[in-house]
Amino acid sequence: MPGPGHVPDPGRDPEPGVAREPASAPTPAPAPGPCDGPRRGRPRSEGVEQAVFDAVVGLLEGGVPLGDVSIERIARTAGVGKATIYRRWSGKEDLLVELVRSIEPPDPELPGASVRDDLVMLLEFMRRRGLAKRTSALLRNMFAQMQAHPRLWEHYHRTAIEPRRRRGIEVLERGVATGEVRADLDLDLVNDLFIGPLLLRTVLQPDADLSPDFPARVADTILDGVRPRP
Repeated sequence: MPGPGHVPDPGRDPEPGVAREPASAPTPAPAPGPCDGPRRGRPRSEGVEQAVFDAVVGLLEGGVPLGDVSIERIARTAGVGKATIYRRWSGKEDLLVELVRSIEPPDPELPGASVRDDLVMLLEFMRRRGLAKRTSALLRNMFAQMQAHPRLWEHYHRTAIEPRRRRGIEVLERGVATGEVRADLDLDLVNDLFIGPLLLRTVLQPDADLSPDFPARVADTILDGVRPRP
């Protein structure tokens, strides 16, 4: 007969006539390891991110204007909570720019052995990016609409275009240091000379030739004019 103050165990009611075994002491939880604490920054989950990207693509391909693609609408379409999206992206601009960059070819790793080879690699990236825009209706649609949304276009320019431009100038600065590029030149202008032909053929002349040897031809032609004079 339980005495006063006895608290029954709701999870282990004994059968009638069967004595209850003494409850064992609870097993202490293991001490948290170095990776068991609260996660910092943006949690990564490929499944969730892909569901969100697919939701944006579905909305755009369904004719929803970019200005009407809100975080709330994306979350509803992807079947996730808004908080789930905000844990991964700071806002709509961050999400859309990352989606664009996931569709574009990846930025190249530059070995740094030769200024000429690094420049060719950077131009090859632009060539492949131009070909991707030609073949991807989604990229064409997004770039066409992004430029009508100043905040989104500024975010893409700051996080994608400017870092790429800076890489080109850094390669040219190395060329000056190694004697492969004249030191009296405006390197911003020289960088424009390198990327100009690729931009012309990928933006203004989308049907122009973008053959695999085009980046090397551009690099060699311009390097011939900017090398130190004897």
